[in-house]
Amino acid sequence: MGSSSPNGTELILGAVAYDQKVVAIWDGFQQYFRSRGLAFDYVLFSNYERQVEAQLRGHVHVAWNSPLAWLQTERIAARLGRRARAVCMRDTDRDLHSVILVRSDGGIDTIGKLRGKIVAVGATDSPQATLIPLNHLADQGLMVGEHFEAKPFDTLVGKHGDHIGGERDAVRALLAGEADAACILDANHLAFAREGTLSPASTRILAQTAGYDHCNFTVLDGVQPEQVTRFCELLLEMSYGDADVRPLLDLEGLKQWVPGRVSGYAQLSAAVDRFATIDAFVAGLEPQCR
Repeated sequence: MGSSSPNGTELILGAVAYDQKVVAIWDGFQQYFRSRGLAFDYVLFSNYERQVEAQLRGHVHVAWNSPLAWLQTERIAARLGRRARAVCMRDTDRDLHSVILVRSDGGIDTIGKLRGKIVAVGATDSPQATLIPLNHLADQGLMVGEHFEAKPFDTLVGKHGDHIGGERDAVRALLAGEADAACILDANHLAFAREGTLSPASTRILAQTAGYDHCNFTVLDGVQPEQVTRFCELLLEMSYGDADVRPLLDLEGLKQWVPGRVSGYAQLSAAVDRFATIDAFVAGLEPQCR
């Protein structure tokens, strides 16, 4: 699993192009790292599965992973006798919640009343708008496909819900009476109210999940250790008070980088186990990466 750069010293990062701003983000980070002596470049992928495969094959050294891509990488690495680490994350990646919205006049005031109803969700591979909230409902005794119907909005499958279009469509379906509930990230609940997609009086929160974590920078054992260490040091040194750095942090949606942790992925791990979400991908890719 060596470097993919000619001289073996350049740190290559993989990221998924879920939005046009991604190019501006990583161009800016490239300049930041290089100006501080770290040879750095990046590669963009159209979906997380391609990125996970590329990292496991040694084509990128660090991956900016969704929580689902983190679990994919971690599980395949373990089957290969390797170790994946979450080295850094945003302050805004910690302690997120998903909410299940209902119409204020819909007459649904308990989770039990979702029996026989239609629940709008985001993309099928979205942790925050599908997997975690559906797992939350299952923990409450309501299994999708058995006790209620899920109505997915598969916007940009492969990007693991990073594109929030599916959540916006789920809310619109709820408001139009095409669904009885909608699952979205709590931060998007506020964003949709600000942009006018929903009015505060039109819906209310029926349930909220426990907190969980989102994206992280993932590395595999033994890959460019000195460069990875310097990469993390430079991330943690970024200050929102620095006028040159602040625009990059704003684009990426954070105030401060923090050390990575994995304790916040328990809910998603339980969800993918319950729904067998990544079993086929893990089983199919693991033999190819040996």
